[in-house]
Amino acid sequence: MKYVLVTGGVVSGLGKGITASSIGILLQSCGLRVTSIKIDPYLNYDAGTISPYEHGEVFVLDDGSEVDLDLGNYERFLGSTLTRDNNITYGKIQQYVMDKERKGDYLGATIQIVPHITDAIKEWVERVAMIPVDGKEGPPDVCIIELGGTIGDYESRPFTEALSQLSHTVGRENFCLIHVTLVPVLGVVGEQKTKPTQHSIRDLRGLGLMPNIIACRSTKVLDENLKAKLSRFCYVPIENIFSLYDVHDIWHIPLLLKEQNAHEAISKVLNLAGIAKEPSLEKWASMVEVSDNLHVPVRIAVVGKYTDLSDAYLSVLKALLHASVAFGKKLIVDLVPSSDLEKTTEKENSLAYEAAWNLLKGADGVLLPGGFGDRGVEGKILAAKYARENNVPFLGICLGMQVAVIEYARSVLCLPDANSTEFKPETNDPCIIFMPEGSKTHMGGTMRLGSRRAYFHVKDSKSARLYGNNEFVDERHRHRYEVNPDMVASLENAGLSFAAKDETGKRMEIVEIPSHPFFIGAQFHPEYKSKPGKISPLFLGLIAASCGELDAVLKPVSIHQDNNQLMAQGKETRVDPKTGSCNGGSNKKSQKHLVRCKT
Repeated sequence: MKYVLVTGGVVSGLGKGITASSIGILLQSCGLRVTSIKIDPYLNYDAGTISPYEHGEVFVLDDGSEVDLDLGNYERFLGSTLTRDNNITYGKIQQYVMDKERKGDYLGATIQIVPHITDAIKEWVERVAMIPVDGKEGPPDVCIIELGGTIGDYESRPFTEALSQLSHTVGRENFCLIHVTLVPVLGVVGEQKTKPTQHSIRDLRGLGLMPNIIACRSTKVLDENLKAKLSRFCYVPIENIFSLYDVHDIWHIPLLLKEQNAHEAISKVLNLAGIAKEPSLEKWASMVEVSDNLHVPVRIAVVGKYTDLSDAYLSVLKALLHASVAFGKKLIVDLVPSSDLEKTTEKENSLAYEAAWNLLKGADGVLLPGGFGDRGVEGKILAAKYARENNVPFLGICLGMQVAVIEYARSVLCLPDANSTEFKPETNDPCIIFMPEGSKTHMGGTMRLGSRRAYFHVKDSKSARLYGNNEFVDERHRHRYEVNPDMVASLENAGLSFAAKDETGKRMEIVEIPSHPFFIGAQFHPEYKSKPGKISPLFLGLIAASCGELDAVLKPVSIHQDNNQLMAQGKETRVDPKTGSCNGGSNKKSQKHLVRCKT
């Protein structure tokens, strides 16, 4: 097995994950089979309970594991499907060692960081590296390991020690260390400075890790004389020092590495000459060229509560980009703080309120992503109402779908108290309820997680047609609350269509408004499986509808529907969505609220 270790120095947030992913796709283009591992030194068992403001989005894998967002980058770039074992945390390692200690596996030894923790790390890495990828038998050729954090962090010491031991165990010809570092520019003189990199390399060597390649992050191309300087002081060949300067799109990074012959440097270190071919990135380069030359804009308003940090919605933004490029449109995303859409009496809110509504009203389409907690929920409800009443293309994901149901119940069913029990436990009209099997005492890993199957019940729905008229679809989930099955009949009678449900028929997976140009909510997270070469159908539908070209991506209905099914979709509504006037119905509870609505 060949290993490529990617570490970072000087500061965090340099893009180690993108660098590791780009190296992976470059090696794949050389005909090599690649797998990947992300190491996070924090004590959390996984990323599931970490705030998006702390760590960006929580990415969910098919097996239901909640992992670091970099595994999303790996899956998108490499086209692979990873598992929970591809994300190592100190919390997992510690629990693994403690479980063995409790069973007596260490035969009375005093448990220590070295050798017990470090041995567990090495064993974990070597085991996962051998797992087949791409549905093919046999181990991959190369395992790319990304060590999170910055070299010198105290919490990463057990991992640097374990990886140092691993490098000696497998031998130099099987271990390549790529150190991603910052080359800052002093604003006063505009000079690129190498001293931080020199110190970072010195710290790395002090930990027993010898860098083979240096990837220098900078705002502009690294000067050749600086490469020579780094080579001289860091003992790395000048041809193994690469300039990863700022580009407007991360899709350029694999091409940037190829232009600097990074594949040759890695091949030389790992002795891959016998199995690696010349890189073939024509398809990738073509996609990048198309993306760079898009001019017709499509503007999407993403209304959420974590808009101060775009990484909180990383997969959503990437899925929008995949769809817009595939549809030939230049994506413009406006991140709209949902709380700013709520009218308050505070003077300082007035400007933010006006700015938020201007962004929302200027958008071609509206997307409500997932989230937790009641902050900004009323703003999301207002955004869903605006999109529904003004025929603006709308996609609600997880909480976004739930918000759309709440808004519909309030406005169309005339149930002003309609809410989720997450936000108002005592509500008289619980549209969204806690799942029966959910845990109210433990948060980590207790949601409905991972790949679940949704069956299409309305065969001519827009969502079914977007998914190619398949009978079902497998998508990844992450939620504790769901649509109240006791209110489904009333909502369907009022014109809302639950196009897809789970295998029991009691869990609502996709909701639509058939009379709306494009109004879809999904309980699952379609963004998690979107890739440049495999676009999420719902995101593609949103982009197409926002451009007024939805028919271009809708598959013709291939399944005949009987009259009863068609009649069921045309049931009498209680309120005209355009006028807002109530018109009565057979449901007694709805009639009770009908009077309240009129008054």
